[in-house]
Formats: sequence, structure tokens, C-alpha cells
Amino acid sequence: MELRTTNICMKNFKSRLPDVTFYSRESEAACGPRGSVVGFSGSVSEKMLSGLHYPGCPEARLRSLREKLPCREVQAGTLLAIMGEPEQYCYPSIFIYGHRATGKSHVILTLLKELELPHAAVSCVECVSAGLLFEQTLLALFGADSAALLPRLPSLSDFVRVYRQVCAQQPAKQTRYIVLERAELLRDMEANLLPGLLRLQELVDDNVAVILLSEIVWDKFRPNTGCFEPLLLHFPDYTKAELLQILSLDSNPSYTPELYSSYINILLGVFYSVCRDLRELRHLAALNFSKFCEPLEKGEAKEGNTHKLWRNIEPHLKRAMQTVYLREVSSVQWGQQQMDEKEATALRGLSALAHVELPYYSKFLLIAAYLASYNPARTDRRFFVKHHGKMKKTSFLKKHEKTSNHLLGPKPFPLDRLLAIFYSVVDSRVAPTASVFSQISSLVTLQLLTQVGHDDQLDTPKYKCAVSLDFILAISRTVSFDIVRYLYDFI
Repeated sequence: MELRTTNICMKNFKSRLPDVTFYSRESEAACGPRGSVVGFSGSVSEKMLSGLHYPGCPEARLRSLREKLPCREVQAGTLLAIMGEPEQYCYPSIFIYGHRATGKSHVILTLLKELELPHAAVSCVECVSAGLLFEQTLLALFGADSAALLPRLPSLSDFVRVYRQVCAQQPAKQTRYIVLERAELLRDMEANLLPGLLRLQELVDDNVAVILLSEIVWDKFRPNTGCFEPLLLHFPDYTKAELLQILSLDSNPSYTPELYSSYINILLGVFYSVCRDLRELRHLAALNFSKFCEPLEKGEAKEGNTHKLWRNIEPHLKRAMQTVYLREVSSVQWGQQQMDEKEATALRGLSALAHVELPYYSKFLLIAAYLASYNPARTDRRFFVKHHGKMKKTSFLKKHEKTSNHLLGPKPFPLDRLLAIFYSVVDSRVAPTASVFSQISSLVTLQLLTQVGHDDQLDTPKYKCAVSLDFILAISRTVSFDIVRYLYDFI
């Protein structure tokens, strides 16, 4: 009898949705998880894209809904079709899933608030127990007096009893909705909680629908003992064009919308391949827009000169891409770092070289070359040999030197000395393979090393290091090597 009643309700529900296709189990491969998955025919998509429709709702309110739900009209139209008219029974449970920041909570809560439908929005993150979930649900639907009727440690049966008791005094004139965000956390609660919520409409004998929002698919939810299958609705990721449309709505009033749209286009060109999270992209857009507008404020460029604006923002976007999702610093601290970089003009001049991506061992070869160029050869034993024996202080004190080696400039050194220092400073055993020698040639090609005095093929080649102290300090930091400890001028 119960199964027959459910089938009759399902037929009545489908009759309200003449344009919505319900895929059967045979089409599981095309639709994803099992159950009743809502899909669209071609005519339906065009119809829903043309606008939202809800019985008894004025056109002005629907127009406001379309403005608040950009690029989600299809999903909003599907939800409105599922909800039906307010006084009609809705489908008992709906499972909405999709990746993070795809508009699931925003769409359903905006529809419920704008259409003034009775609902309870509960975050499962805040509800560490089923009792808190029951309390917040009753509080939002019926008020504080109903929540006070629950015992101290309520079970699902207590919640159903109190709900039926209050519902008898306040019968539903229209569908009540219970929205559970981060519903995947329900799996960690009582075993009977999820199956009970899926058929809550039947248990309380009321016009109520439970909407579950999750980032994982329904197959990860389904209990081994079986349960009532909810209606499944998927929210796909935003496309690049949709992200451009949504983010462009946050335009700065001080500049034209066209400028902000071009800035968002540049931002997506850098970050779209690694990040499609709308919230993270919105945060990055707000964080870097002031840097994008710097040439405009200084009068160095006009709004139409996007090439110059791109050259100014490019290094900052690349730096921000290294900390996507991490939020290692706050927005205020990030802005302060940008201000500090303005003052550090010397380091800014080296930014082009500092961002040269060198292989791991090439960095140590460059460090060894710098040490060989600016340290006297007689000091190598002192710096790089553990048991170097006793050395007289007078022979090593810098006061006997007339001039700093950094003021005299780099001095040439032979290849064997370079390799000896390299094997001493590198933090692992490296065999003298052809790869090491080819990396030395690459450093010469990049003009980081200069080859000198190699006219005779019988002579050992000699080199000089062609980088500055600031540059080698930046390279040393990337491999966690304190080069200052090994420089003769700084002891």
C-alpha cells in the first residue's frame, strides 16, 4: 500500500513537469548516479533560458531573480518547476550536488527568500549533533516555543513527534522547505538520520521537502540498507565565459565597466587553468585590481592601453598564483607587501632575473661560482673543509686586506675549483656526470657566468661570475643556503 501511494505521488509530481525528462537506470552511464536525475530536452533548455516562471509570482520579482542568479537560470528554472505551486505537495527530498562555489546554496536560498517561502536553512558544519540540527529546524519553521518541546538529547523519533504536534496546531498552507548545507556530514551521525530525513514528508504527514546540498555524488551517500531515493540535480562548474560575466558585475565605480571586464579577462587567462573557484577568483580580483590601475593613476597609460597594463600586473599575478587557496597572509598584509616592494627599488631591478627558473643543481653551481669569484683561493680550505687544522688568525683576518673583494669585482677561477666548491656546498652526493657540465654551459649561455682565457684547448677553462650580490642572495634563499656565512668579505 505504501509503495503504491509513493508511485501515485510520483506520477502526480511528474504531471506537473511536462517538459522535464526523468532518466531511468538504463541511462545511468549518461547521467551519473542512479535515481531520478533531472535532465533537459533541447526545447526545455531554450524555454528555461528565456526566463524564470513561477505561478502567481509578479514579473518584476522574477526579473529581480534573474539579475541575482546570473548564469544559473537553467538550474533555477528546474527548481521552480520541481517546487510547483506553493499549496501543492513537492517531491519529498531533493539532492543538489556540484563542486565548491557553483551556486548551490546561493540559488536555492535566493529562490526561497525572494518568493517568501517558509524554510529552514541549516549548516551541518555548525550542527555537531543531530539534536542541534532538530532544534535549529524547528526554531526556523515554528519558533522558539516548538524547539523548547524537544528533550535534552532528542532522537529522530522525538523530532518527528514534536514536528507532528506543532504541525497540528500550525497546519501548512504551503510547502515548507528544510535546506541542509554540507549534507555529507550527515553520514557521520546516527545511521537512521539520513534515511529518515529523505522520507520526512511521509513520517510527519506534512507538506515538507528536504533539500540536501553537497559537493559529492549521491553514490557516496546511499546506505547499504537502502533508502528513499531523492531527486538528483547537478550544478556544473562555471565556464570561463560565465566566470567573466559574473566577476565583471563587481566593477569598480571609479573606472569604466569595460576596463574592469578586460582586467577580469586577463585574470582568468592566468588563473583559469589552476583555479575555477568563484570565491577564490573574486578574492584574487579584488586583491590585485589596485596594482592593475597603478599606471592609470600615475598617468603612464590610458584605459585602452591594455598591453602596458598587462606588463605591470603580470609579475604580481604570477606571484599570487603560487599561493592560490593557501591564504598565507591576509589581504591587508598582502597590500603591505606590495607597498614594501615599491620601496625596494634595488630588488625590483633584479625581478626579471630573480624569476629565472633554474634547475636545482644549476642554482648551487651559480652559488659555487660566486664564492669562487669573490673568495681568495687560500680561504677555500677554511670554508669548505671540516678538519682544516689550525690556521693562524693573523693570516685570516680581514684587516690585512687593503680592499674588499666585492669592490674589486669578480676574479676568474678554474673549472676544477668551481666543481670542488660545488660538491662541498650541495646537500647531496652528486656524481660528476655530463649533466653537471651541460648546466655550466647553460649558465654561460644565460650570461650568468662568463668564460675567460680559453684560447688554448690544453688549458683548463676559467670562468667569472656575472651576477650581483642581491641576485645571488635571492637564489640562495630558494635553496635555503646561507651564502653570507661563506663569503670572506662578511666574516
